[in-house]
Amino acid sequence: MSRARLVITAVVVEGRGAREVARAYGVSPGWVSKLVARYRDEGEAAFEARSRRPHRSPRATPPEVNARIVELRRALLAGGEDAGAETIRWHLAKHFDTILSASTILRALRREGLVEPQPKKRPRSSYVRFCAELPNETWQADFTHYPLATGEDAEILTWLDDHARFALKVSAHRRVTGPIVLATFRAATDEHGVPASTLTDNGMVFTTRLSGGRGGRNGFESELRRLGVTQKSSRPNHPTTCGEVERFQQAMKRWLRAQPVQPETLADLQELLDTFVDRYNTKRPHRSLPEQVPPATAYRGRPKATPGDRTGDAHDRVRRDVVDPKGRVTLRVGGRLHHIGIGMRFSGTRVLLLVHDLEVRVVDATTGELLRSLVVDPTKDYQPTGEPPGPKPRR
Repeated sequence: MSRARLVITAVVVEGRGAREVARAYGVSPGWVSKLVARYRDEGEAAFEARSRRPHRSPRATPPEVNARIVELRRALLAGGEDAGAETIRWHLAKHFDTILSASTILRALRREGLVEPQPKKRPRSSYVRFCAELPNETWQADFTHYPLATGEDAEILTWLDDHARFALKVSAHRRVTGPIVLATFRAATDEHGVPASTLTDNGMVFTTRLSGGRGGRNGFESELRRLGVTQKSSRPNHPTTCGEVERFQQAMKRWLRAQPVQPETLADLQELLDTFVDRYNTKRPHRSLPEQVPPATAYRGRPKATPGDRTGDAHDRVRRDVVDPKGRVTLRVGGRLHHIGIGMRFSGTRVLLLVHDLEVRVVDATTGELLRSLVVDPTKDYQPTGEPPGPKPRR
């Protein structure tokens, strides 16, 4: 029997006083009086505790926004797109001028039964993420299978930039061979420049390193050596090393399967791939990139690495810094600290210093905007901006 029932019975049935009952049950006389009054108004409903939920929730997400979250989730899934909370958050901000946190969106999806809790799933924060510092620093490549509507099997070869997740070249083939790998790599370099390195699995179309040296280098390996490109291969049975291109292929195949008409020929498949690549590169938000920008934005936002570099290999060093309140960053050259003027309007901006000997480029670490390019004068501690004095408008 609940305490409320005992208190009400003692007062109403036994006729005891409120103060006496309060002392007997260790509660306040005021609570006893309110409980008895509620019993006389509501009857046996007084035996159950009232909900503590507030009558109003001014900060609650409006119903129309919750409905839009559900609508976006279903529309993205139907189109074969990523439909996670972060992606929905991006679409709400971009297209509906609605700012919500990912956790709020996730709670809305759970209330509607559209997301199942996965308590055993490893948290994303526990993963150690590797990412090239500059575009063209590393290209990843892999191929996957996709069935045509006729039942025949096709293979899709992908070249992907590690830094920006930019799809450089995606092509459909009856079967991916060594000559096809070489031809598509050359086509990608003609359009986007030569990368500093490549990263692939150990398939024979990419490398002969596990064949015991029989037959020497294949055509792709010979081309990389001619261009001075560093070739990197994943360890056997470790596909996560090439995780970026593996994840791209997963998104690509999900989108293909969602199309109302499945391709019957390689030409049909290539047409769909071209449509997907354009959407993926230029319109679709990417969760792993800063501010979820499309890959094309990230790819064009920084200078490209070239063959012969190391860790961004077009430069001897890549240094991170924050522009100080006086509009400067510091750089040590030849054991001597130099101050480089960027401009007070950029104070607080996080930047990358791309250093090759005395040549320095300073870029905004978030947007990729080139803020300054200079050759350091080692005889001077301060490298002025060269701009006339006076206030400058902030960006």
